[in-house]
Amino acid sequence: MASDLHIVIIPWSAFGHILPFFHFSKALAEAGVHVSFVSTPKNIQRLPAISPTLAPLINLVELPFPALDVKYGLPEGAEATVDIPAEKIQYLKIAYDLLQHPFKQFVAEKSPNWIIADFCSHWAVDIAKEYGIPLIYLSIFSGATRAFMGHPGNFVGDGQKRFWGSPESLTSPPEWITFPSYVAFRSYEAKDMYPGIFGENASGIRDAERVAKTVSGCQAIAVRSCIEFEVEYMDVYQKIMSKPVIPIGLLPPEKPEKREITDGTWNTIFEWLDNQEQESVVFVGFGSECKLTKDQVYEIAYGLELSKLPFLWALRKPNWAATDLDVLPPEFNNKTSEKGIVSIGWAPQLELLSHPSIGGSLFHSGWGSVIETLQYGHCLIVLPFIADQGLNARLLVEKGLAVEVDRKEDGSFTRHDIAKSLRLAMVSEEGSQLKTRAKDAATIFQNRKLHQDYINRFVKYLKDGVS
Repeated sequence: MASDLHIVIIPWSAFGHILPFFHFSKALAEAGVHVSFVSTPKNIQRLPAISPTLAPLINLVELPFPALDVKYGLPEGAEATVDIPAEKIQYLKIAYDLLQHPFKQFVAEKSPNWIIADFCSHWAVDIAKEYGIPLIYLSIFSGATRAFMGHPGNFVGDGQKRFWGSPESLTSPPEWITFPSYVAFRSYEAKDMYPGIFGENASGIRDAERVAKTVSGCQAIAVRSCIEFEVEYMDVYQKIMSKPVIPIGLLPPEKPEKREITDGTWNTIFEWLDNQEQESVVFVGFGSECKLTKDQVYEIAYGLELSKLPFLWALRKPNWAATDLDVLPPEFNNKTSEKGIVSIGWAPQLELLSHPSIGGSLFHSGWGSVIETLQYGHCLIVLPFIADQGLNARLLVEKGLAVEVDRKEDGSFTRHDIAKSLRLAMVSEEGSQLKTRAKDAATIFQNRKLHQDYINRFVKYLKDGVS
């Protein structure tokens, strides 16, 4: 039954943010809430279809992508981080900040009950205040990540100098996490992360300042997590914040009811999977945001070959490869044709993960992918590259759910590191214990009633203002 609530939701222009915000919008619509989901045209066009039953409750709002001076070098049609190299994301933030003007006009016209914003939308705080509309910050990161980074006061001024004064400060659990914890960045991750969070960029606003303003200016914080999985970190985050911290559940994507694949190549791949032993195949996938170098692709490939395990690798063609034939080492496909398949391009990931032959996943440990994968009780082999992935990897290892690939001090890894981790997870005695714990975790991650109950409690907060 539809309510009178109208919520405006605006994510940052990265699909690792857009998609969970979109799943959240659908979950709210299922609870009867009217949602206006705001982004730019090409991002809206790339969203999954909305079911006819939810369509009346979800308004997809396309704000024109702001035109930038050619000096910034954003390619035509680039409206999300997936469309550009990492060094140009700072220019995307300039364009994103210009969305505040049409966004303000939309809010003024529609007078929603609430605004739900991402970390990047710091200007939504001022818009919400001007029109007297309460604002919620939605964190698509794990509770462990939010707890590690701590209070928004730690991101700017004296707080930053005290707690996050250097890359080295990110390499051990902070003082407010008082229980034993693995959750921290490796030194090579910290060196990459620190300037991205605390350094200057072309937008003129550091990411740390964006986070600090959004979190300080919101009425409550919604976290894509649940206490059944990480109660200790959610408790820490609630204690250090002076406002409600509301878990909204994990927003697990719906399991495919049946395989609806019309592509001939993929039908052949699924036939191959059908002929493999149950839980014997490693699924390998690093998504679209992780742009692997040639050396990294080659070492992963050689590691798969050395492991002698059956595998299915869904690989996006990197920019450095002229054609699909240039992506993999010479003769790799010939040497591994009896053991595995590499598919370059789009992949039906949920259908693959749900196949009974898949028993493990080698992936980057992005939080959304963790949720997708643990639904099926796979053992996890984690190889983090960017953003919060390293913190998620440590969380999974801490909980006995993953093997993390060993790396050198500079962050590099070898084929032998890949092979060793794969075999440890898939065929060793330790790996069998990993699988048992993963299947236990799956009872949480796949429990749709549990996560809908979180949404229902969140909607009650929206109506009553009490968490």
